[in-house]
Amino acid sequence: MTLLAETSFSLAHPWALLLLLLLPLLALIRSRSGKQSAVVFSSLHILQRLGPLSKGRAGGFRLVFLFLTLASVIAALARPQWINKTESVSESGVEMIVAIDVSLSMKVDSDGFTIEGHPVNRLMAAKKVTRDFIRGRTTDRIGILAFAGRPYLASPLTLSKTWLEGPQGLGRVQIGLVEDGTAIGSAIAAAARRLDKRPSKSKVIVLITDGVNNAGKLSPIEAANMAKTLGIRVYTIAVGSYGDHIIQTEYGPKRLRQEFDEKTMKQISDIADGEYFRAEDTDGLERIFSLIDEMEKTEILRRTRVETDELFHWIAAAAFVFGLLTVTGDETFWRRFP
Repeated sequence: MTLLAETSFSLAHPWALLLLLLLPLLALIRSRSGKQSAVVFSSLHILQRLGPLSKGRAGGFRLVFLFLTLASVIAALARPQWINKTESVSESGVEMIVAIDVSLSMKVDSDGFTIEGHPVNRLMAAKKVTRDFIRGRTTDRIGILAFAGRPYLASPLTLSKTWLEGPQGLGRVQIGLVEDGTAIGSAIAAAARRLDKRPSKSKVIVLITDGVNNAGKLSPIEAANMAKTLGIRVYTIAVGSYGDHIIQTEYGPKRLRQEFDEKTMKQISDIADGEYFRAEDTDGLERIFSLIDEMEKTEILRRTRVETDELFHWIAAAAFVFGLLTVTGDETFWRRFP
């Protein structure tokens, strides 16, 4: 669970501040109101005997405190407050293993698989699209399993995307890692065992292959039933195109006849509540992973708690003090006697 705290200042009634515009108008009216009193003397000699005239202080201070009183009252009406917002985010991520075929046929580079416009073999395209997919699954634990004649765990389930993308993750998925062959059933079973008893509510296997099951002791259908029993969904992806292909080996060129067992691949996904896909180029593979990304959404629960600290009473208290000074000041400490 993640806690996000945010504190901000706010006004519950900001429109009240418009009343501040009346203060300059009030000052203007006050300065123009009233008539000056005058006393008529027959001679100014009488006034001269009174000595120099002094200006009273009370009038100026009284006006200042009157305006402070009114401004404080208006500010209090605006109801300023501190808002403390706490958001708790609970994420229920998906636990997933991507099983990638590393048999010899994944070296075929005569399909429509490219990276940045350059032709690549099926395995390179699969790793590139898998890497992009992993980067978008920020809250999920993902593991990587390579398989050919038998399965090999390249990376255990982890949240570290750096680990998965690095040499200890996808970097280990290479042709020749294990003996050649295509053990689809064993790969599903090995991935299912890794996901079994994991705490996540959603467990997924994404299997990428270009061949027919021809190795291992467990059939793909038996493995699919095992996954189903453990509550694990299996998505199967067949990559490549039909026909004859030439690959380069250490012994020279080798001709391969491409075979797909689409019926079995569909059965696997049907049994294990997943889906079957076919990708003949990089764009198709990217679209498939986008679909899986949409179907396997991480559940995020957000709870927000808002606490408000009212500040208007402090400003109201200041308005009371300024008002008290305005009323009593003229008759007490500001008063000047001749």
